[in-house]
Amino acid sequence: MIRNPVLKGFNPDPSIVRVEEDYFIATSTFEWFPGIQIHHSRDLVHWRLVNRPLRRASQLDLRGVPDGCGVWAPCLTHKDGLFYLTYSVVRRYGRTTVSGANGLALRDFSNCLVTSDSVTGEWSNPVQLNSSGFDPSLFHDDDGKSYLLNMLWDHRPLRRHFGGIVLQEYDRAGKGLIGERRIIYTGTELGFTEGPHLLKRDGWYYLIVAEGGTGWDHAVTMARSRHIDGPYETCPTGPILTSRGRPEGALQRAGHGDLVQARDGSWLMVYLCGRPLPGLLRCVMGRETAIQPMRWRADGWLETLDGEGAPAITAQSPEPEAEEAAPDIVRRHFDTADLPEEFQWLRSPCPDQLFSLTERPGFLRLYGRESLGSQFEQALVARRQEAFCYSATTRLDYSPRNFQQSAGLVVYYNASKYHYCCLTYDDAVGRHLRLMSSVSGLDKIGPDSSIHPISDGAVEIRAEVDYDRLRFAFRQDASDDWIWFGLTLDMSELSDEAGPQDLPNFTGAFVGMACQDMSGGRLAADFDGFEYKEKAAT
Repeated sequence: MIRNPVLKGFNPDPSIVRVEEDYFIATSTFEWFPGIQIHHSRDLVHWRLVNRPLRRASQLDLRGVPDGCGVWAPCLTHKDGLFYLTYSVVRRYGRTTVSGANGLALRDFSNCLVTSDSVTGEWSNPVQLNSSGFDPSLFHDDDGKSYLLNMLWDHRPLRRHFGGIVLQEYDRAGKGLIGERRIIYTGTELGFTEGPHLLKRDGWYYLIVAEGGTGWDHAVTMARSRHIDGPYETCPTGPILTSRGRPEGALQRAGHGDLVQARDGSWLMVYLCGRPLPGLLRCVMGRETAIQPMRWRADGWLETLDGEGAPAITAQSPEPEAEEAAPDIVRRHFDTADLPEEFQWLRSPCPDQLFSLTERPGFLRLYGRESLGSQFEQALVARRQEAFCYSATTRLDYSPRNFQQSAGLVVYYNASKYHYCCLTYDDAVGRHLRLMSSVSGLDKIGPDSSIHPISDGAVEIRAEVDYDRLRFAFRQDASDDWIWFGLTLDMSELSDEAGPQDLPNFTGAFVGMACQDMSGGRLAADFDGFEYKEKAAT
């Protein structure tokens, strides 16, 4: 039983492929580095992160990309012993003009392809395929040909910017596109047609697309044709999966789906969704991935098992369930040369300029870099929030010498949305802890009552999250009681829905460690372990 169809720790925009007994899902990582996450399972219940393939500077450099841009919508396929991974690198999002506005909607995309003969091995340097839109997807036909699909971005004024799905042949030997691109589908009245995937079954080409935007009207639409280049007929009963018009559902924003056939011949869909905070239309965990079985109707169209088209709350796996996975590791010690797998950093392909796990053995050393608002060089190492309620703790050894130096524990959505408990210095106060926040791009510090002088030595900092409430605490000795800051912060501000809605808000909240030195001195901070523990609400 897939007791909760939301896959823990997954990012959004899922693509799924089965190779014999093995299932692999690839998901987006946006501005977080390394790029793309690939998880593996054999029972569709227990999943393990096995690779982030875009990790070399020759593959990816995201310094300077805006928040929410970077790596979008990977598509993982397998053909003749080789894995293919397509994805978009978005370097400019721009602001979308409203319907009828006499303005441009300029964006910059690169649709790229990397390959490997092993999911867990090294992947090739990227080949740029086109830049005509985003969400590239490869389809391998049974006649030996392969095709690239992507949505077409139309930046012109007085146009529908989501200009339809384009198809162009891909030459696997030449590693490039050949022939002319063709628009094969322009979508339905829901609009925002994107995220294409193509499959072939019983002589039909089935096109699956995301529509309605990635908010509350998101949906999975299906169309089919006897010919790969169309014309495509839309499923007459409407979207095959959506939470649109179902505000009571625990899973919202369902869309951007992909299909896989299990070993027993049944079918499953992975799709993007969001879990709003109870009573609030805000998703602090951002866009996530869910999975559920589907079935084919007698008329050749796909539907959910109950025929209702809604996300399932529980689902039965068609595969025999493996033994229960080992309990999650709560406490991470930085005693290896590599970061624990759940951690990532921002944008830079040069992590040695941001942190070290060997300079002080047993510690994660962060070199003071730019501010938390920087889109270039941030010394910030963090992991995704995966539950509504959790605590996170780290122990910090750090001796700031001026007000431009700070380090601490941060709950971070992006460069304009975060809450930060940092250790810093002020001539009037000396070494002290204080709270800093950014809400909708407005950076601010907590009131004077939230400043706590700290004596020499290491300090332990704790973040406690209960749904939309966030509190910080500290102590200097493990036997001491926690000292709580009096200020309760609004966790819902670190959500997809908070802040400017015409800019990308996709990632969900992270929690981790950060260090800044805006004097340029690169003063380092040492972190002794990190604990992330999910818990019941208080």
